[in-house]
Amino acid sequence: MSITNRFWISLILSLPMLAEMILHPFGWMLPGGEWTMLVLTTIIMAVSAGPFIQSAWASFKKHHSNMDTLVAIGTATAYFYSVYAMITHQAVFFESAAFVTTFVLLGQVFEERMRNNASNAVEKLVHLQAKEAEVMRDGRLVKVPLSSVAVGDLIRVKPGEKIAVDGVITKGNSAVDESMVTGESMPVEKRLGDHVIGSTINSNGTFMFRAEKVGKDTMLAQIVELVKKAQNSHAPIQKLTDQVSNIFVPIVLMIAILTFLIWYVLIGASVANALIFAVSVVVIACPCALGLATPTALMVGTGRSAKMGILIKNGEVLEKVNDLTTVVFDKTGTITRGKPEVTDIIGDHQQVLSLAASLETDSEHPLATAILAMAKTEGVKTVAVTDFQAIEGKGVRATIDGQTAFIGNDKLLADYPITPALKQRMTQLQAEAKTVVFVGLADQVIGLIAIQDVPKATSKTAIAALKNRGLKTVMLTGDNQRVAQAIADQVGIDSVIADVLPADKADHVKALQQTGKVAFVGDGINDAPALTVADVGIAMGSGTDIAIESGGIVLVKNDLRDVDRALAISRKTFNRIKLNLFWAFVYNVLGIPVAAGVFYAIGITLSPELAGLAMALSSLSVVTSSVLLNRAKISTNVSEAV
Repeated sequence: MSITNRFWISLILSLPMLAEMILHPFGWMLPGGEWTMLVLTTIIMAVSAGPFIQSAWASFKKHHSNMDTLVAIGTATAYFYSVYAMITHQAVFFESAAFVTTFVLLGQVFEERMRNNASNAVEKLVHLQAKEAEVMRDGRLVKVPLSSVAVGDLIRVKPGEKIAVDGVITKGNSAVDESMVTGESMPVEKRLGDHVIGSTINSNGTFMFRAEKVGKDTMLAQIVELVKKAQNSHAPIQKLTDQVSNIFVPIVLMIAILTFLIWYVLIGASVANALIFAVSVVVIACPCALGLATPTALMVGTGRSAKMGILIKNGEVLEKVNDLTTVVFDKTGTITRGKPEVTDIIGDHQQVLSLAASLETDSEHPLATAILAMAKTEGVKTVAVTDFQAIEGKGVRATIDGQTAFIGNDKLLADYPITPALKQRMTQLQAEAKTVVFVGLADQVIGLIAIQDVPKATSKTAIAALKNRGLKTVMLTGDNQRVAQAIADQVGIDSVIADVLPADKADHVKALQQTGKVAFVGDGINDAPALTVADVGIAMGSGTDIAIESGGIVLVKNDLRDVDRALAISRKTFNRIKLNLFWAFVYNVLGIPVAAGVFYAIGITLSPELAGLAMALSSLSVVTSSVLLNRAKISTNVSEAV
């Protein structure tokens, strides 16, 4: 039976006894008196309190105690004593057993509801999926259920429609609202060859795309699965909580017995009054709130971070983030864009770029791709070439408009003259770790094109934000020292470890761990060992599956600034766990002396039913504290960094 149903049964059957408590001073008696109380409380004990007793007994057989032990002992003691008191014509307190059960279940109902709200926050995305897709079948477009879409299908998406699955655009362009997955509020421009994410919304254009991932393989499905695992994981601090609970329960039982003996034997109170104090101690000390402190904050924190496009895989990551001293970055694809781009054109811009693009039209070399991309962006037209020939180890040569044109590396300078001014600029560009391409016409070098894998636009801001946190930043790359240092200088990295073989990256991370906790940020297959070895592995969302699998945190938006945001939300969540534990302990520490009757002389006491209510409020306050994490301001240094 569900907790909610058990609560309602307990509440409904407790209300008649509550009515008698309130109306008894005015002469109203419950029909049937104590016999009615016995019947109502027996049903409550069997149906609503039964699972507490079963759980406590199961733990006892394993020589353990748990949170249910205290509830079971408290309610059972009140119930069986009342049965005995009824037979011997003494005062009964069946209502205590009934009310304690009701209030404990009330707290659990609130807990369950808030847990569900927290855990469903991300799963709700699944219900936003498209229900069908317009797929090309047998040469015509037909609408099919989402479950019928297969990898390789060509799918058309019109303006305002949801994208069915993950894939790559094969025709057309548009802007896509990806906020539900990445947290990015601005629509993202999508063109031929760009990836699209299932369940995101097409804004203004019509396009065709080829399905690449369907069902459980889509990004959205993987996000939901990762968050589920994170919410069900345990932070190391939870182990401490479990250990404390295991010791705490026997201590409470001893305090309760001692309370009974002091009141009955030393002070001379009646058995009923001494027992009330003992039961109150047992009930108020139930560490339910203690057990909720970690999982509720973990569920809310990981759910909120997922909405921000930051996937935290488990609770262990949250704890380790607090002790980080160093953040290590891979270079290519992490700090930089991962592909060469034209950064400088020296000489007549239009002429140099046109010649270069014309000569490189049919080349698939990465440098040629960068030149052609620049020409396309600027709308520079290419011209026809003839007599095309490769110059081994140097470049290519061809005839354009009756003149010899060429493009290549600095080895061409042995064959063609270059002006002192261009040579000086060449030296400057190479000092900046840029690859220089020489463009010539009529046996004369007329211009230079500098190409480099440039830093992402956000890299400098991201690095500055981390340094503002007092973290040391390190670049770990297989590239040469000169190129790596040039990039590091541009983005503000503290130190560089270059010329590192992929297999050796993990060893360098281990070496850095000798001086403190280390986070590693990477995106490639060669980063997987380092991501695994690091105290906190942070994988870029655009990276390979193996890299993402190895990381403890995944940045869906592939935005390096999210490293700082990930640290901020992780620290906020862990601090909320500690705050929850504090409040949980405070309730127990302050409540036990009051329940034991220490302040009886000044008129401050705590009956078992009020102790049950206080315990329920304790659990409720902890869960509420966790839920408020959804509204807590996540302080980052991103906006402050320059």
